[in-house]
Formats: sequence, structure tokens, C-alpha cells
Amino acid sequence: MTTYETAPRPVTDAPRHTGAHVIATYVIETSIALERAAEILAGEQSTGTFVRVERESDEVRARFAAQVESVQEIPLTGSSPLPGSVGDPAARRRAVLRLRFPLDNFGPSMPNLLAAVAGNLFEIKELAAIRLVDLELPAPFEERYGGPAFGIEGTRRLMGRPDGAMVGTIIKPSIGLAPAELAEVVGELAAAGIDFIKDDELQGNGPSAPLRARVEAVMPVLHRHADRTGVMPMYAFNITDDLDRIEANHDLVVAAGGTCVMACVNLMGLAGLDLLRRHTQVPIHGHRAMLGSVARSDQVGIAFRAWQKLARLAGADHLHTNGISNKFYESDAEVLDSIEAVRTPLLGLTPTVPVLSSGQWGGLAHATYAAVRSTDLLVLSGGGIHGHPDGAAAGVASMRDAWASAERGETLEQALAASGPLRRAAERFGPARA
Repeated sequence: MTTYETAPRPVTDAPRHTGAHVIATYVIETSIALERAAEILAGEQSTGTFVRVERESDEVRARFAAQVESVQEIPLTGSSPLPGSVGDPAARRRAVLRLRFPLDNFGPSMPNLLAAVAGNLFEIKELAAIRLVDLELPAPFEERYGGPAFGIEGTRRLMGRPDGAMVGTIIKPSIGLAPAELAEVVGELAAAGIDFIKDDELQGNGPSAPLRARVEAVMPVLHRHADRTGVMPMYAFNITDDLDRIEANHDLVVAAGGTCVMACVNLMGLAGLDLLRRHTQVPIHGHRAMLGSVARSDQVGIAFRAWQKLARLAGADHLHTNGISNKFYESDAEVLDSIEAVRTPLLGLTPTVPVLSSGQWGGLAHATYAAVRSTDLLVLSGGGIHGHPDGAAAGVASMRDAWASAERGETLEQALAASGPLRRAAERFGPARA
């Protein structure tokens, strides 16, 4: 059996004849025959071009061409065709297409995998829609990348929360606080019993509150709290930056005793996340900022279910999924599918923590728990904590009370009757959802 190089990765010729393959699932629309469109896509993304060339032999095609696994027609949605697509729009048909790509074409390399399964295909004029919705990856990817170093178990251990939902928040306002003000907010949240605090994705290394100043302001507060209580909340410092700064940013946090770093996956790229994973000594909080630019449309792009597999492989210990009743575009069904996707085992990797965010507050705990049936979740509440009418400490209490009640199997009405902070939250954010 052929093995692939793991870290360190020397520059060598990729091994051949492995027999392994990647299966990519797409939703396509086309005005030509579905089977012909599938063949065009398979050829363009492997051995083919617009005409057969001299050395494109039958042997080459047999070894390296992508193969059509299946084409299943599904109903049209009514969306407009992509710009530049050819054919009669009235003749459009929609299908789920599965293509099999030989691993020998690109090896277990995520950048080169994406060149095959999500490269020029979005520009093929015979396709009126094309969306990558899932990937099935073989074992060599796990052998090369390794996935999360900490995951659920390591995160719980470091934050001192062995069971129950992990309750967290995002610093608000997102930007604008001086480091001294940030330290005051963190002190209040720590005293309130928060498990996790994170920088906003907008707060990087700007001149008004640079990373070093934030670390120097926040970590003494957390250490003093740990000295008093024996538990230190996890703070995810946003170290997203140019790649030549990533390791130094990480080291700055770790040297001060920090227990988490945050990386915006799409802004650093999968290779950048993998670079951080190979260096990190603490969990990586993976933010999905900018995902909507490739995932929102049902006509073109990459769906979360496919994308999250690559982010987990590259080393995200935590990964944002959004939450129900969120302030963004996703429906509850889409959010729950995203949570399920992150919770689904992948190639034997350490489990990644699903991160629920966007418009979350205590009144959503019962509905979320009823759908997910797990508390191996990091539930972030920004406005739901900072905007609580009785202050951030009451906001934390409302979240903790609601999730504990849901896990005990109590009704929403019982939770509201028992928790003053939750009732006050419902007055501000309600109605709560059962």
C-alpha cells in the first residue's frame, strides 16, 4: 500500500497508483443533456480540454480521468441561470452529480484537491448552475493533515467545563474598546462564570488595540481569576494575519499563558490553517468569516457540508455553524444540518466543537437542545449576554440556567419560572422557543 508523506513534508514526486479516490458531489443545472454535461465537467477537471489532444490516450484517460459515478435528476428551484451559460433556459434540468477523482491526480493536498473539485468548473458555460455540496475523502488525507489537536475533550479540559453546554461570548462592541476597557469587560465576564470569550473577527491587530496590548491587558485578569477560583475562562485571541506573522502571534498568546487562538479560516486559507495547526500549542477557534461569499447561493459555490470537512482536516478545534433563529440568511434546517455535519465523524479525526453563534440567547436553548440532543457545543451569545437588561452577569446566568434546564429535560415554562435572569432576557429578546 502506498503511503504519503506527513510532516515534515519534503518536496518530492507524488506517489502513484494508489487506487484511492475522492468522490465529489455537486448540484448542477444545464440546458444540454445531463449525462453530457457531467462528462464535460469530469473531463475539464481532470484530463480533458475542449478537444482531444495527441497524448490524451485511452490509457491516460483510464488512469487519470474523473469518472461519472451517478447522475440523479431533481426538480428545478426556479433560480436564474448563471451569467454566460449556453442553451435554451426553458430546457434547463437539475441533477445531483457524483464524480470520482483519482487521488493520484493531486495527492492528499487540500489546495490541489480544490483545484480539481472546485477549480475552473464554476466557469463552464454548459452549466447553468454548479455547487459543490459534499466530499468523500480517503485515509491519506487524515495521514497527512491530522485534524484537530484538542477538539471537544481538550477544550473542556482547558476551560474547566467537563460537562454541559460550553457558554461563551464575543467581545462587544466588536471594535472600539481600549485594552484597559477590554480588561474590565473580561473581568466582569469571568466573575459571572463564563466559559469562553473571543475577539470579534473584525478585531485583528489594528493600531487602536493591537494584539500585544490586548494580550497584556486580558491575561493578568484571567490569571487573577484562576488564582481565586481554580478555573480560567478560555479566551480566543484573533491572531489572523499575514502568514509570516501567524507563528509569532500564536507564540505571543501562549507565552502569556493564553489557552486559545482564533483564526479566520477563509482569510488565512486552508494551507494557512494547516501551518498554524502544525505549530500550535493551544486549541484553534475556527471562524467562518466570508463563507457566505461561496456558500450562500444555491446556484454556485461550495456548501458548508463540504467546506467544513476541509476546515476540520486543516486543524480547526472549534468551527462556527451559526445557530437557530440567527440574524443571517440560514434557515433553522440549514443550521441544524451544519451542526450535524461537524458532529459527524470524519476519517478518525478528533471531534471538532460546533460553535453556535449569531443572535443566540437563553430563550433558544430548549429548542436547540431538542433538535441536537447534545451539549458538546460551544454556544456564543454576544448581544444576548452584553445586551441583557440587567447586565452581562445576568446574561451569562440566563444562558447557563436555560441550557441546564434543557439538559435536565424540563420544559421552557419550568425554566422561565425558575430563573429570573431568563425571564428578564425574554422581556428583552423574547419570545423564547420551546
